[in-house]
Amino acid sequence: MSKKTGNKKVCSFQAETKELLNLMINSLYTHREIFLRELISNSSDALDKVYFQSLTDHELLGDDHELKIEIDVNKDNKTLTISDNGIGMTYDEVTENIGTIAKSGTKAFVDKLKETDEVDLIGKFGVGFYSSFMAANKVEIITRSAKAEKGVRWESEGDGSYTIEEIETDNRGTKIILYLKEEAMDSTNPEEDFSNQYTIQNLIKKHSNYISYPIHMDFYREETPRDKEGKTIEGAESETIIDNKVLNSITPIWKKNKKDITNDDYFQFYKHHFHDWNEFADVIHLNLEGTIEFSALLFIPAKAPSDLYDRDFSKGIQLYSNSVFIMNDCKDLLPDHLRFVRGLVDSPDFSLNISREILQHDTQLKVIGKNLEKKILDTLKKLLKNSREKYEEIWPEFGKSLKGGIYMEYKNKEKLEDLILFNTSKDELKMTTLNEYVERMPEGQKEIYYAAAKDIDTIKRMPQLEIFKEKNIEVLYFIDKIDEFLTQNLDKYKDFKLQSVTREDFNLDDVLKQDEKGKKDENEKVDEDKNNDYKDLLDAIKDLLEGKVKEVKISKRLKSSPVCFVNSNSGTSFNMEQLLKGVNQVPAQASKILEINPDHAIFSVIEKVYKEKNNNKELKNISEILYNQALLIEGFELENPLEFSNNLCELMTKAYN
Repeated sequence: MSKKTGNKKVCSFQAETKELLNLMINSLYTHREIFLRELISNSSDALDKVYFQSLTDHELLGDDHELKIEIDVNKDNKTLTISDNGIGMTYDEVTENIGTIAKSGTKAFVDKLKETDEVDLIGKFGVGFYSSFMAANKVEIITRSAKAEKGVRWESEGDGSYTIEEIETDNRGTKIILYLKEEAMDSTNPEEDFSNQYTIQNLIKKHSNYISYPIHMDFYREETPRDKEGKTIEGAESETIIDNKVLNSITPIWKKNKKDITNDDYFQFYKHHFHDWNEFADVIHLNLEGTIEFSALLFIPAKAPSDLYDRDFSKGIQLYSNSVFIMNDCKDLLPDHLRFVRGLVDSPDFSLNISREILQHDTQLKVIGKNLEKKILDTLKKLLKNSREKYEEIWPEFGKSLKGGIYMEYKNKEKLEDLILFNTSKDELKMTTLNEYVERMPEGQKEIYYAAAKDIDTIKRMPQLEIFKEKNIEVLYFIDKIDEFLTQNLDKYKDFKLQSVTREDFNLDDVLKQDEKGKKDENEKVDEDKNNDYKDLLDAIKDLLEGKVKEVKISKRLKSSPVCFVNSNSGTSFNMEQLLKGVNQVPAQASKILEINPDHAIFSVIEKVYKEKNNNKELKNISEILYNQALLIEGFELENPLEFSNNLCELMTKAYN
């Protein structure tokens, strides 16, 4: 329906357009700023069109060769104007593109928008323009096609109708004037004050910093005239100075040739874009063409953000479509164990209407993600090989993430196992990879040994390590809370089982060279004979401890300490039990096998007391003391501190009387 008022027509919007306008005006208030991104993107498209057409039509640009976008903020008039000297529109094109949403599937789009209120969905050709009504009571368009003699004025208050008329105008291109709502000029909320030049400047840097054409804006300041010596002229009135600034960077750094970019260029971009003033550890710059086309600029930081391991840490890679920002934290692009990587991906195939729901099913995005993951892991391996010192500096920052990748999914084992580092008994000041450990293993060693505790000093005091020290067998130090949990998926490296020094079954005699095999067999027989010889004594101690231990054995690992606990070959370890208690979880109890050193002086006392047939009370006291000693060594709380104290005092009193 339309009616003429002189040269001016009053027309009704298409039904679906009315529905969309209603949503824009009445529902979508979060991310209101998106309207500016949409209008600038439309201007950029118009400039692209006039540029490409001018390649064959050399008269098209006339004298107006400098393609640009201009922003004008007029606080007094409550207007915000976005202008371009692009291709412009004819009367029919305005009617078709603005009065009607002609794209197929629009009804489904509008329905989806009603369901989700997902503002990022509006970035669609012919739809993004309507986001103007999120910030404006009235929108006016003045446009002239590069191939037309007359211009067009279009105007609407978003009330279901619009006016359109032909006008005389000299300039090619399009000007959109927004008459701002009061709530869009909220000076108490700078992010929502679109009548503030600096708000507009910040939004352009955020969303449209890498549009391919310069975005100009005039900044006004008052200045008092000065004489030649720079002194203020007394009595002179201040003058209004206009500074015209380009607000965007125009050419994205990630689309430049790497040969033309210095490390300082990367750092300046990284510092200002990601607000990290620490030098990054490495940079990955990709420009791939073919079936999948994308550019990526990724940084491996030198320092982790303080909240990296918090549950609500905002991780993810930024997404751009043809240099237009569309998403700040795409969590689905990289796996969680690479959450520390910062960067962006730009692809012409990304749509401005991309949403988180669409991302989950986007095959192209998954392919890009796999490419990026492989490139990041290759970069880390290269850093480990060629810049070991730098890698060890960043390891404390991000090592837990990589270990977490192995713990969370078995499929990550092969990808990550050669990247993880551990402290080691070989040199406590240096770290080692699993491969380096294996290369140093003596002939005959069949397992990779580790000790788990809260810190290195605690591990060094562990009595279970005594045999390893004597035989000079290297032991990995598991001091991160996650380390021992890794062995659920990282149970082997190459063909070598990872074995805790506190587990029951290990045989260091396998380390003996083959020409010492006779000695090895002899040692095994001695160990077996000792347990057989003392079977009755060991069973008696187990019974006196009333089910506190699974077994009591003669130790083949203790050299100077009297006693220690070892775990069964499966189930919760002592260290795991302590860790789980520390986070208020109720773990399965670690099964305890009490090992006694037969060469320690206390063992002679035990034998003597046991042979005194009617002295079960004293043997029980000694057994309880040894049990509590082992508890203390492992860092467990005593089950009955008073009983332990009384038993100890009783034994000491008897010894010195």
